[in-house]
Amino acid sequence: MDKQNPKNSRKRLSYSICVSGAAYGPTVMESSQLAYKLGETVAKLGETLTTGATVGLPYYAARGASDAGGMSIGFSPAVSLREHLRKYRLPFDCYDFINFTGMHYTGRDLYLVQSSDAVITVGGRFGSLHEFTSALEYGKFCGVLTGSGGAADHILELVKTLDPAKHSLVVYSSDPVELVKLVTAKLDEKYADIHEQIEKYEEYWFLNNKDSKPFRSG
Repeated sequence: MDKQNPKNSRKRLSYSICVSGAAYGPTVMESSQLAYKLGETVAKLGETLTTGATVGLPYYAARGASDAGGMSIGFSPAVSLREHLRKYRLPFDCYDFINFTGMHYTGRDLYLVQSSDAVITVGGRFGSLHEFTSALEYGKFCGVLTGSGGAADHILELVKTLDPAKHSLVVYSSDPVELVKLVTAKLDEKYADIHEQIEKYEEYWFLNNKDSKPFRSG
């Protein structure tokens, strides 16, 4: 779902925000509503939700985004819908699109992170920690929902202890709505020059002829 630009009513690309969390374990039941609220908030802000197209907390986030009328994209470890449903036994009902990566879980995680503008961790186990550390190494903004249990509640101490070079990319909050807004504010700041360029009708840098106008139907 694209945002409407208030200045000229043209659409601008939304951010892709990944919600990463446990597929199984105690944090799924404990933090399901928090994950749902994360997905719902991503959708209400006009951004695109990305997840690992799996069960548990990512599924609750996808449900939240779908129920709010937003765009939800899943990155499956499977090579096809048949494998997604029958081999991996993963859901399909709340996704607008599923990218069948064929990369199994570990490869899927990296592809998902690279395809997202930011990663938010809720609850989580080792897989979520892998997505968080990968996102940080790739220079992505990372949001951590504190108080949601699992990996999310250990990340702050890990960051303090290991002192990664890109620790300034991480934001924390115990409020899912506030956390999504903190992440999108960081992205707005990062891409401020891009948004400004897009708003200028005369600057179509992707065309060979700068005086050319893009095709508009109707």
